[in-house]
Amino acid sequence: MQTLVVERSEGVVTVVMSRPEKKNAADPTMWRELAETFTAVAANPDDRVLVLTGAGGDFCSGADLAGMSDDALAYMANAGEAARALHALAVPTIAKVDGVAVGAGWNLALGCDLVVATDRARFSQIFVRRALSVDMGGSWLLPKLVGIQKAKELAFFGDMLSAADAAALGLVTRIVSPAELDATVDSMATRLAHGPAQALSLTKQLLDAAAEGGSMELALRREGHAQANNINGVDAKEAKAAFLERRDAVFYRPAEIAGAEPASVG
Repeated sequence: MQTLVVERSEGVVTVVMSRPEKKNAADPTMWRELAETFTAVAANPDDRVLVLTGAGGDFCSGADLAGMSDDALAYMANAGEAARALHALAVPTIAKVDGVAVGAGWNLALGCDLVVATDRARFSQIFVRRALSVDMGGSWLLPKLVGIQKAKELAFFGDMLSAADAAALGLVTRIVSPAELDATVDSMATRLAHGPAQALSLTKQLLDAAAEGGSMELALRREGHAQANNINGVDAKEAKAAFLERRDAVFYRPAEIAGAEPASVG
């Protein structure tokens, strides 16, 4: 890896975008390495949670404009593959944000399930200031998260938002001090990694599918399919045994889940 640092510990995969001299602006190599890394996580049953962050006190300042080639369409296809691979992950994902998260960098963070930011983090759909339009899935994510009018305001003006401003819009899950960031995200990621992996994955799939539309009837059918998978799975049996034996359930068993096929909501 030329632009990323990838670390694994007890089911938690931490992906660090590491171009601190550019505030972790993404060049073509980083887009490719992000897509490859997300795809590898999807294929590894021992990877149960993904944390995405940046080196040097910033999350990501967007695309490195100096790294754009003359073939703009090919460049965007490369970047878009990273966004698609992140969105496709069935495991919980956490964006750990300090400093700037702007442009494509902010939309990478919004592509995660949870966003934990420091109180000094700053966010912007900065594209318009560069005479560019929204990318990295922002045109799809923003209206779903904040509604169409607020999405247009964010994209039309490209104003810089504080972490508190972003949280007020529902775009930040939790705000902490810089000193608390590592411990907070570590705690959240560890809880998720040691939780019932299939149930968490199916819950994510159910919520994502509902956010994309459909009826209550369709949601109920999906829920039934998902719950049947859970009831027949090893985690539900362990949860029941733990309840009857009055002990904590143990869901994190790397050796036992190796090679397991992920369940689907249908």
